[in-house]
Amino acid sequence: MLYHLFNYLERTYGTSGAQIWQFISFRAGVAIVISLIISMLFGGKIIKYLKRQQVGETVRDLGLAGQKQKEGTPTMGGLIIITAIIVPCLLVADLTNVYIRTLLISTVVMGCIGFTDDYIKVFRKNKKGLSGKFKVAGQVMLGLIVGLTMMFSEGVVVRMELDEAKADNYEIISTRTIDNIDGRAAETYARVKTTMTNIPFLKSHRLDYSRLLWFLGDNAYKWGWIIFLPFTVFVITAISNAANLTDGIDGLATGVSAIIGVTLGILAYVSGNVIAADYLNIMYLPNAGETVIFVACFIGACIGFLWYNSYPAQIFMGDTGSLTLGGIIAALALLIRMELLLPILCGIFVAENLSVVLQVGYFKYTKKKYGEGRRIFKMSPLHHHYQKLLMPEPKIVTRFWIVGILLAVVTILTLKIR
Repeated sequence: MLYHLFNYLERTYGTSGAQIWQFISFRAGVAIVISLIISMLFGGKIIKYLKRQQVGETVRDLGLAGQKQKEGTPTMGGLIIITAIIVPCLLVADLTNVYIRTLLISTVVMGCIGFTDDYIKVFRKNKKGLSGKFKVAGQVMLGLIVGLTMMFSEGVVVRMELDEAKADNYEIISTRTIDNIDGRAAETYARVKTTMTNIPFLKSHRLDYSRLLWFLGDNAYKWGWIIFLPFTVFVITAISNAANLTDGIDGLATGVSAIIGVTLGILAYVSGNVIAADYLNIMYLPNAGETVIFVACFIGACIGFLWYNSYPAQIFMGDTGSLTLGGIIAALALLIRMELLLPILCGIFVAENLSVVLQVGYFKYTKKKYGEGRRIFKMSPLHHHYQKLLMPEPKIVTRFWIVGILLAVVTILTLKIR
């Protein structure tokens, strides 16, 4: 709203200083400040309100040290995160940008799913919460929204050389000829619709999902949705559920999400900057730079919430927060076409999720083979394994953060490792 207000003042009245709101870097700074203020100042009031409403966590006795002390700690704190993301984004982002609208929709959809789950657990006293099939249905819906937007919205395009676009029979939205300042001949670029994405590590740095249907010949592009849409659904479902599993000890999911958010912010910036994209040999995505504003809100919300969620936690985010964080991370990675980096960047989420899959699978296998179930870990998800080894909770969280930072650095390095 502020962005559009100052843009109007600058265009209509030539108001001095209003043009500064055109700069993404300035608006990102404003966004993160507003987000921090909202989450830190209003977070305390929301905690008090939740306590009055007796919205407390019901803790199952898993035999973990200090576990029962958390009984009654307010949950549904994801409302703080969602508010601290949406409000500053509405204030300083360009709301006509399709990337921003898609990310806001992603936040609301996943927030509603998580809130419903928490509401059933807390107020209906049903520990199972929202039925798994309804959760999956919501995640599938969001995956389809993101996938269909990327496939059909004319605001979501990739810029490539016109000759390349014609050779590959892509749908060309518009073209533009740019004069080179170094004396070379002018080049004509096209904005095209494509399901193409960036590939890390490999010299052949682009993959078009429709090309996986090469056996269809010229019809491959028309049927690319058969692969692309299920893949977007899979990514959003997998990452949101993995983030949910990670939210098991104070500050873990929040801190890891903030680290991932910073990295995605860097990737979003270079993808939306023609000079940086050309230098790093990644796809230039016109209008994608605006996602940096949303990421700034995301980072501010996570850090501000960590003020109350760090050990010992004064509030838990609940599924309202964890599912939302995971859904946002997945949707953003897909939109900036960096989803193939998620196994590295979200390595903590992947490890937590994988530990559960391995534990359950191995237990069932050994029970069938030997008559009694055996375990790989003392307990899953992975952070509970370390708790069982009597490692202090703050040390577990800090070490997971350190690994998360390492994975973030490796993710950035993949931009040049080809």
